[in-house]
Amino acid sequence: MAETAATRSAALALADERALMRQGYQFLDEKRMLLAAGMLRELAGHRALEGRLVERLGEARAALLGALQRHGLERLQAYPPGTVAPSAPTLTRTQFLGVSQIAAQYDPHVVGADDDAVDASPEARACRDAFAALLGPLALLAASAGNLERLAAEYRRTERRARALENVLLPEIETALKSIHDHLELADQEEAVRTRLAGRRRGVARQGRPPTRGRP
Repeated sequence: MAETAATRSAALALADERALMRQGYQFLDEKRMLLAAGMLRELAGHRALEGRLVERLGEARAALLGALQRHGLERLQAYPPGTVAPSAPTLTRTQFLGVSQIAAQYDPHVVGADDDAVDASPEARACRDAFAALLGPLALLAASAGNLERLAAEYRRTERRARALENVLLPEIETALKSIHDHLELADQEEAVRTRLAGRRRGVARQGRPPTRGRP
């Protein structure tokens, strides 16, 4: 912090600045607590989505095994693909403490008949549908992961600012205020001593002055 003149007006200005910094620190402290709570909520939802994805992966694996047993690898690779609809998730953007958050909605399904298949089978259709169903939780997980990254980045920024106020700026102001107050207290003591000495000198001067004679 730059050198500040040791005056009462400077002390008042520093006291006002300290009050504003304390308010800013309280705001940042509350913000990082809210961000931490928001991250915990988002993380709980993320883990639930991971559980859904693991279940869908198990279903897709079982469907793939059934289709391989029916058609074999080469014939299954030649099976005509279907069209997934909708082609992209629906995204809703919101703000949480100034942090962009995205909510995704996606329930894809396969459209289009497999009339062109040489050997159409329910096993192949089930395999195709099971892998298309993986797209839903994957899209939701991607949105959730992005939300967590943005929340974590904002938490780190808020934490740095709060620590800078708490550990650097506020202690600097406290030190400067103490120095000014000490200097002003010393100046007051010196002024009081000078006043007392001046009073004593005036008293001694009066005692040593010859009495004034009155007029006849």
